[in-house]
Amino acid sequence: MSDADIPMSEPDHWNEFMDAMNESFAQALEQNVEAQATFVESWVDSLERATEEEQLQEGVEGYANAYETWMRAAQEGFERTGDAMAGEEVSPEEFRDIWLSAANEAFKDVTATSAFAAATGQTVEQALDLQQQADEAAEETLHTLGFATRGDVLEVGDRLLEIERRQHSIERKLDELAEDR
Repeated sequence: MSDADIPMSEPDHWNEFMDAMNESFAQALEQNVEAQATFVESWVDSLERATEEEQLQEGVEGYANAYETWMRAAQEGFERTGDAMAGEEVSPEEFRDIWLSAANEAFKDVTATSAFAAATGQTVEQALDLQQQADEAAEETLHTLGFATRGDVLEVGDRLLEIERRQHSIERKLDELAEDR
């Protein structure tokens, strides 16, 4: 039996319904507060890495817009809770949808800023540097262990191409000499 099938006229069923609604709301609120806290932490980190004043200002505005979005979602959730208390049928999924929509909108508010782009660029650059260092360390380790690396295989391939080029050149010269005789 789903929550929507519970007859509201019986006190025990009403209590069960409200307990389920309260539990669902509390879980959704807790998850979204955690998501917002994570969002704020990552955004503050991004802002700290923004170097230009204009980027910093735009980043602060993006965060302010995202914060307003979260506050509207909290207000809407509070209002829907009041509606449920007044007897209106409100599904737990509606609360989830309110918060998911807010998260999407807040994400767009933040990611559309040049501060976010700059921070993302810095992060990608750092990741690529780390990848290069890891590749170099792996290649050095493989050399030490006597294994061929990607670089070794590419070098052998380049040498083979050069040998083929020289061979074709020699064959042409031999063909020219054979024709002259």
